[in-house]
Amino acid sequence: MILSRKLSDALNEQINAEMWSANLYMSMYTHFVVLGLDGCAHWMRKQSEEELEHAYSLINYSVKRGGQVVINPINSVPTAWGSPLEIFEHVYKHETYISELIDKLVDLASSEKDKATQDFLWSFVREQVEEEATAKNIAEKLKSYGEHHIAILDHLLSKRC
Repeated sequence: MILSRKLSDALNEQINAEMWSANLYMSMYTHFVVLGLDGCAHWMRKQSEEELEHAYSLINYSVKRGGQVVINPINSVPTAWGSPLEIFEHVYKHETYISELIDKLVDLASSEKDKATQDFLWSFVREQVEEEATAKNIAEKLKSYGEHHIAILDHLLSKRC
């Protein structure tokens, strides 16, 4: 089955969202590098790389299914950031937004009766559950530790593979 035009276009929008997310996390990475919070920077770099992998995965899937991949311009991302807690709260909010986008893609694939695309997208649905939980957990730790103990969290985040 070849992807419907509607589904192909929606996958292109998600590719763009994933690339924008990669840039968002790169901006946060840069902020943490400047602050000397190398563990937080490391975590953001890994997050940025993961978002790019999602974009590549969507591209490869679309190509395999006969979709027309279009790489659109990526809007600019914020460059000014607040406290580490504010940043990780932003990460959590962003991940819930990405979850909503993925859910809409699954709904579209269902309405298009494209079971292969639904199956492909379910791995993203499952991953988003983890992404949201991780971001929320980091924000909760910052609240619990207090930002004056950021070194503890920074050390923990440096261990992300």
